[in-house]
Amino acid sequence: MNHLSKAFASTVSRRTFLGRGACGIGYAALATLLNPSARKASAAEADPLATLGELKRLHHAPKAKRVIFLTMAGGPSHLETFDYKPELAKMHGEPMPESFTKGQPIAQLQGQKLNCFGPQHEFKQFGQSGQRISEIFPKIGEIADDICIVNSLRTQAINHDPAHTFFNTGTTISGRPAMGSWLTYGLGQVTQNLPGFVVLTSTGKFGQAQPIASRQWHSGFLPSRFQGVELRSKGDPVLYVNRPSGVSAGQQQDVVEAAAQLNQLHNQAVDDPEIATRIAQYELAFKMQSSVPELMDVSDEPAAVLEAYGTKGGDGTFAANCLLARRLAERGVRFIQLYHRDWDHHGGVKDQIAGTAKEVDGPCAALINDLKQRDMLKDTLIVWTGEFGRTPMAQGNGRDHHIKGFSMWLCGGGIKGGLTYGKTDELGYNAVENIVEVHDLHATLLHLLGVDHERLTYLYQGRDFRLTDVHGHVVKDILA
Repeated sequence: MNHLSKAFASTVSRRTFLGRGACGIGYAALATLLNPSARKASAAEADPLATLGELKRLHHAPKAKRVIFLTMAGGPSHLETFDYKPELAKMHGEPMPESFTKGQPIAQLQGQKLNCFGPQHEFKQFGQSGQRISEIFPKIGEIADDICIVNSLRTQAINHDPAHTFFNTGTTISGRPAMGSWLTYGLGQVTQNLPGFVVLTSTGKFGQAQPIASRQWHSGFLPSRFQGVELRSKGDPVLYVNRPSGVSAGQQQDVVEAAAQLNQLHNQAVDDPEIATRIAQYELAFKMQSSVPELMDVSDEPAAVLEAYGTKGGDGTFAANCLLARRLAERGVRFIQLYHRDWDHHGGVKDQIAGTAKEVDGPCAALINDLKQRDMLKDTLIVWTGEFGRTPMAQGNGRDHHIKGFSMWLCGGGIKGGLTYGKTDELGYNAVENIVEVHDLHATLLHLLGVDHERLTYLYQGRDFRLTDVHGHVVKDILA
């Protein structure tokens, strides 16, 4: 008898095993017959405010059903992308006024001479809305009337990793649940064959690639079945997704069912929620052996669609990930997060940001147009943002980290298109009008999905936690 068998025998006697074993197998069979997930899904279809998650009902009618969160890791400069600053251009090379910077947090430029660094690319007006967007985003310019640009975003962490942690979890303290985990916990999974929260990462040829730790999509103190699953867009999408040589689907299903029955027996003895998670994840992994290869096979995509995205799939690029994001959304995945890791431009910002922008410009526009053509944009919320912006002061021929004011855009899912909201001061340093904090973004995201951010909570260590902590308000002015 191995140590695992001995451990099991010590908690479950022979008599208990036989008695509970019969019940456990009976429960498993009954659960299969009754199919509770299907019953919940049917109830949700009958009641549009019903959910498949911890929330029994949505707090109000939703505008969005899913989120595609486009994270530009490294901190894109708002001054070369979406925040038009002609006054900064006039002051290029002049000393930065101390009234802006005195006593303010500065990353690598602390204690150095601070000179103004004008925008390195021209801005143009696009669409009927006339939104000002950098010339390095011609394709995004073409869909300017679909997006809402926010030029007054602020955050709290000035270095990359804690800034990502804050953006993803609402706190700089590691170990808290990510946005996607909160959503799948509260609203549940629509699909039974894919995870409810999926992450895709990519790098390009420009800038310094940012390391992204898997804890950025962890479930924290929520049950681990709500954590994000990273799919690789190049090579095997999931490690060990294929069956071992010589093992049939039926044989593997027998193993999964036997493991589930033993786990159910053990759960009756110890009542550990992680055991239920283990059962569900074994079953999901088994289903993904069919669903994931079908997801990754883009041979059914029209040539015009592949051309619009700029990929044939399977190449690990941001373009391929945008196409996969649309395919995941079609298949019922609730929260899809893409990281493009090449936006850290401390030097050579003019050429580097133009190169990185080219890698994402066409795919972002293609994703929006593709969703629109499939009548999915109306209930898909798209968010494009970095973890912070960049300083109006020069760091050689680049820019340092900046948290006091920067840009993002949103689209679809109840967002008012063709709108530029909020602004920074004349040099692009401080957000000064209609300031949007990260907690406000989270509150707005939840609101669009039908959730009151103050009422989606989880009791942990004697305290009710939430994604927005004790902060956040819905930015109603950007809602359609």
